[in-house]
Amino acid sequence: MTIISKTFPAAALIDGQWVTSARTFPVTDPATGAEVAAVPDLGAEDAARAIDAAARALPAWSAKTAKERAAILKRWFELVTAETESLAQLMTTEQGKPLAESRAEVAYGASFIEWFAEEGKRAYGRTIPTTVGSKRYLTIKQPIGVVAAIAPWNFPIAMITRKVAPALASGCTIVVKPAEETPLCALAIAKLALDAGLPPGVLNIVTTADAPAVGKVFCEDGRVRKLSFTGSTEVGKILYRQCADTVKKLTLELGGNAPLLVFDDADLDRAVAGAIASKYRNAGQTCVCANRVLVQSGIYDRFAAALVGAVTKLVVGPGMAAGTNIGPLINHAAIAKVETLVGDAVKKGAKILIGGGLDNSGPLFYRPSVIGEVTPDMEIVREEIFGPVAALVRFDTEADAIKLANDTPFGLAAYLFSQNLSRAWRVAEKLDAGMVGVNEGIFSNEVVPFGGVKESGLGREGAAEGLDEYLEIKYICLGAIDA
Repeated sequence: MTIISKTFPAAALIDGQWVTSARTFPVTDPATGAEVAAVPDLGAEDAARAIDAAARALPAWSAKTAKERAAILKRWFELVTAETESLAQLMTTEQGKPLAESRAEVAYGASFIEWFAEEGKRAYGRTIPTTVGSKRYLTIKQPIGVVAAIAPWNFPIAMITRKVAPALASGCTIVVKPAEETPLCALAIAKLALDAGLPPGVLNIVTTADAPAVGKVFCEDGRVRKLSFTGSTEVGKILYRQCADTVKKLTLELGGNAPLLVFDDADLDRAVAGAIASKYRNAGQTCVCANRVLVQSGIYDRFAAALVGAVTKLVVGPGMAAGTNIGPLINHAAIAKVETLVGDAVKKGAKILIGGGLDNSGPLFYRPSVIGEVTPDMEIVREEIFGPVAALVRFDTEADAIKLANDTPFGLAAYLFSQNLSRAWRVAEKLDAGMVGVNEGIFSNEVVPFGGVKESGLGREGAAEGLDEYLEIKYICLGAIDA
């Protein structure tokens, strides 16, 4: 077994055993290109074995009381929290984000474990007033069964705990396929879950470079009753279709194209700070980051100048370096996409106000950028950038802003900045988005529901709604009460 540190393994986890393979794939540091570890490249048969293990473990795990499951989850939370620094360094090494952001993500990921440890105790049913004197009606909530989860690379701990914690708290067992780019964080937190006392087979991690083959097994196996996926809309639609024959319950957290609206009456400093926080976190590689910055004409020039001023203070470099704000993008395809979108915008008349090219820190580093005079016909407005580029679009009226914001098939997140409470409330209601930040650039945490509308997905993660995604409601009718 390959060991990447004294603490964490680089082997897959099936039925409580660390699994190696003759076939492996490399995990590289995007900041340096250096190979960090080689992990097992498992296939369809291994995915089926992991489902076998989860199915065997399901009866005993679901039979435990919510309090018993909570005790194990709480120990897991404590172990993850205790390992914050080592997990953060591991995350920065394989994903690239600045170390300060990695530390914050470890805490964010751990918060889901703690929250659902408690929320699992509150999977309440209800009694319903009868319509017939001899009958009584009630509902109970039961675990849906074996779950499969496919996680992304941009938040390699939090996007896993946001799925695993509610699944385990509700009494489900789970098989996780982490992203090929970032499997090490998944394996690390899985080891801590075993250390916390999680029984074999309850949590399984399948590492693979053949995501379509493993995903197909997840979708087609009838024992898997729920699939949770975070990733692109394109892949989400494929999984949606593949799950049809077994009629699985689905949670799909897909792509976004978030608008950030800045009205003339906004607090300028707050709006700029919100745009920086939303747009440039994780080098712009978040599904909820501001993709289109819509600015009312009366404040446009002042906002653009202030945003450029704030961006000049952002420091580009390896995530391990002190003071770094912008780390590398995940791979060369990500760089190529950003370059293509910026190039199209400039060709069609947009102006580069700052940045607009590669940084000398390395081939995967893109300078934080602001592009002005962007228009709706540009690809940078239509597609998710997933890079540190803010595209500024002018608008004149509130109606124009709402029309521009909603002119997309996506509807994950939206942001607006206005000191007019009536306007803020009115616009928030009219935006086609599952989540709206009003005078805030960061809004996600464990106690609120996360998810989108339209082609941004199905279902919600986090909060009480996130637990319900892993539960089935059973109605029970008690008859002959008067016999």
